[in-house]
Amino acid sequence: MKPEKKVAKGTGTATPLQTPPTAPTPKARPAPLWFPLLPAFLLGSASLLPRFNSNATLKTSVLAAAGFLLAGFVVLLLTRGKRILTYEFVPRRVHWVQMCMHSSVYAYWGYYWREVYHEIPLILSQVLFLIALDMIVCWLRRDKWILGFGPIPIIFSTNLFLWFRDDWYYLQYVLVAIIVLGKEFVRWKRDGQSAHIFNPSAFALFLTSIVLIATNNTPMTWGIEISTTFTHPPNFYLEIFLVGLIVQSLFAVTLVTLTSALTLALVTVGYLTTTGIYPFIDTNIHPAVFLGLHLLVTDPATSPRKNLGKAIFGVGYGLGVWILYEWLNQNGQPEFYDKLLCVPVLNLTVRWLDRVSIAVGNWFSRQRWIADGRIEAVRTVQAWSPQQLNFAFMGVWVALFGVMAVTGFLGGKHPGSESAFWESACGPGKTRACQTLAHFLDVECQHNSSKGCFGLGNLLSGGRGLPADPPAAARSLTHACDMGIDEACGNVANLVKAYGDGVLLPSCTRGDGLSCFMLGSLYYAGNGVARSLEQAAGLFQQSCTSGFFHGCGQLGESYLFGEGLPRDEAKAKGVLEKACTGGYGPGCFNLAVMHRRGIATPQNELLAQQTLRRACELGYKQACEGPAPPVQR
Repeated sequence: MKPEKKVAKGTGTATPLQTPPTAPTPKARPAPLWFPLLPAFLLGSASLLPRFNSNATLKTSVLAAAGFLLAGFVVLLLTRGKRILTYEFVPRRVHWVQMCMHSSVYAYWGYYWREVYHEIPLILSQVLFLIALDMIVCWLRRDKWILGFGPIPIIFSTNLFLWFRDDWYYLQYVLVAIIVLGKEFVRWKRDGQSAHIFNPSAFALFLTSIVLIATNNTPMTWGIEISTTFTHPPNFYLEIFLVGLIVQSLFAVTLVTLTSALTLALVTVGYLTTTGIYPFIDTNIHPAVFLGLHLLVTDPATSPRKNLGKAIFGVGYGLGVWILYEWLNQNGQPEFYDKLLCVPVLNLTVRWLDRVSIAVGNWFSRQRWIADGRIEAVRTVQAWSPQQLNFAFMGVWVALFGVMAVTGFLGGKHPGSESAFWESACGPGKTRACQTLAHFLDVECQHNSSKGCFGLGNLLSGGRGLPADPPAAARSLTHACDMGIDEACGNVANLVKAYGDGVLLPSCTRGDGLSCFMLGSLYYAGNGVARSLEQAAGLFQQSCTSGFFHGCGQLGESYLFGEGLPRDEAKAKGVLEKACTGGYGPGCFNLAVMHRRGIATPQNELLAQQTLRRACELGYKQACEGPAPPVQR
């Protein structure tokens, strides 16, 4: 059969149809054996830098990582036989563009949280480790290794969401090893070619997150701090949005981001309309989630290639984040894992989503009203190229982001960021709102807010939207009492009277000196329990031993007056000195009286005046009123 011919315009000459030329494939080059040694050497040399020398475990971790690479190099030498190891330099645009985008995020974020800049040497050490390990693993399995920018955006993406603290940093290199092994071994056939199934960084983050959740070891990482500090930079949503536009314009992933954001927005509005409360506490779409739907879930290699598949994929990410947030919240786990756990699950659906997209497209093409082009809008869309269609999606995304930014849906002051909103929402049948209110009040209490502690104690006492938790309520009310709220002191006594001293005793036994002091005070006064000076003195002793200086002051007075303990003025003086040094004003006052009257110590008026002045400065008013005070109980 003769080749089909066509006439070239303007020449009248018949020329055979030809296959369009393809880009030349880079040639493989022999690889020097020192290739894997260079990053391993640089990684080991990093241990000499001040950042790595600041922590002994950190220094050991980087040296161990370098040693692991050297061991891998030895295995490579012993097993390569007569194979000629080669490499190709393939600088894929998707990799270096992502590298630049990630770098801009780090630069802006780090300006408002300097720990990011402090972490840069460690991030670069991970890049070196990944390059060397990827090289060794590839050459162990085959003769060729691809050199490019790929390792950099993988590590940059990983560290935007999770890194380990210095004392456990060796686990960060384990995480990087999971990236390499997952990319190399967990593969499938896609469009006739072997491809890795999972986004490399998302796969490692998923496995690491599962282990951290199962073992309750999140404090080993900076995960919570990373997620929290994304709220610090002003206009961070805008920066992420602008960075994302560059990626979307080049790699046609706009539809994934658009449908993810739209799904989260609809969930927020629908949940608020239905329940009267927000699904997310202080933001409609958290900046870390917003970053994830731009730079984590949009990896072109592990997301669908058909538009319908991309749309479903994005909807899945939005719903997945919401469902996981709810689950983590209900199970007392840090919510920042929500954006990490759903990506590998979605990656498993991409081949199916592309098949569905093709099937749906074929069905529509068989419909006469589409095939005949009877609807102008359909005819117009059919005429668009994939690039034009992507730009149309970008236009919709720009409009949606503009609406969310102008209305304050993104970046504006969120009503749920104030405890007053959850205070008004909390009530019978509103468990979620009351749990959120408890979270807000707990944070306030931890920051020494007497109002927060008092509110939390009353909330946990029962009667509103949460079941009663007497021990937790007693602890919070005890803090409020210690900070001067008299009503809180009475409420603690009522809890002890209703539930017994068990509401405070377990905390005291675990070393909470304030709980010991409070319970001792109740036993001393006979408030809520039968009066017992012996039990009061024992609890004051436990309180003092735990480092709570109010307890030392009361223990000193028990020795001084022989209440619950044999009278011992010498012991009283020693314990009161400890209380005064620790900042307990009444302890300083009684110690001053002992110096003035020569009780268990020579009379010393000058020392008595100095100690009285110290008591006055600590806020004990009676020490400021006049000379020759009596000993106070």
